[in-house]
This record gives sequence, structure tokens and C-alpha cells, in this order.
Amino acid sequence: MRPTPDRVRETLFNWLRDTIVGARCLDLCAGSGALGFEALSRGAAQVYFVERDPRLIESLRAHAAAFGVNPPIIRQDAEAFLQGVVHERFDVAFVDPPYDAPLDPLLGLLARWLTRGAMIYVERRRVPGLPQTDLGTWLKRSTAGAVEYGLLTLADANAGAT
Repeated sequence: MRPTPDRVRETLFNWLRDTIVGARCLDLCAGSGALGFEALSRGAAQVYFVERDPRLIESLRAHAAAFGVNPPIIRQDAEAFLQGVVHERFDVAFVDPPYDAPLDPLLGLLARWLTRGAMIYVERRRVPGLPQTDLGTWLKRSTAGAVEYGLLTLADANAGAT
């Protein structure tokens, strides 16, 4: 498990301060759930947590209970989840897969789950870094130690594509 560093998380939520209140969020490869729980604490209406590791699922459930919330916690591989039937559209997505996992397949499948103008947070190892993508436009990009992270806004033409 490699949670998003506190400094990076603070920067991210400063970037999202005008978007997060009332937002429906998707935390892919949720891990510890730090991003999703932070979103809830800052006024997100809903967060779906998607995580494949059963130990982390139990940790997510324990954290949710401790915080007095009951978000959907889905035990499934992120790519398999995104290939499934769309049953919700999200305003914000957090995409922070394990560093050795390919990122492009997740980004390619994500658009149909998102609303127009959705924001997508992506975190990767500094090398190879954030990808070039036709999914949208990088609004913000930064680095911290061995991490590169950025905020992408979904191009309207990609929203809800099937």
C-alpha cells in the first residue's frame, strides 16, 4: 500500500475546492481510501471505493464505520469494474493505481462513467510520469519526490461515451 502523501493530498483538494462539495466521486484502486474519505470530509455527496485487495476492503469498511459513513465499497479490479455496466456517473475520479499497473487502459475506460466537465486526478511514478491523453486537458500538474500527479478535465465529447 502506498497512500498519497499528505502534501500531495492537500494540494489536490485545494485544486478541487470549488468542485468537491456535492460531487459524486469514484476512488479507483482505493487502497487506504485516503482520497475518497478526504473527499467525503470536504463535502462530496457520494464516493464509490473500488479495490481488489480483500485486506484493504476490510480496512475501508473499518474506516467508513469509524467515520460514520456507509459508502459503496466494491471488491473488484478497477479495469474489470470500468468494463462493467455503467450504473452511476461521477463528477470526480481518483486514479491512483499501483505503480506497476498500466494506466492507459483505466483512462480509456473511464470516460463513459463521467459527467461533462468531470475532473480526474491521476498519480504516477515520476518516471514514466503522466501520460499524454485525448481524454481531456491537464489543468494542473506537479511533482513531489518520486511522484508526478495532475488534474485532468474531461473533454465534453468524451463524457458518458459508450
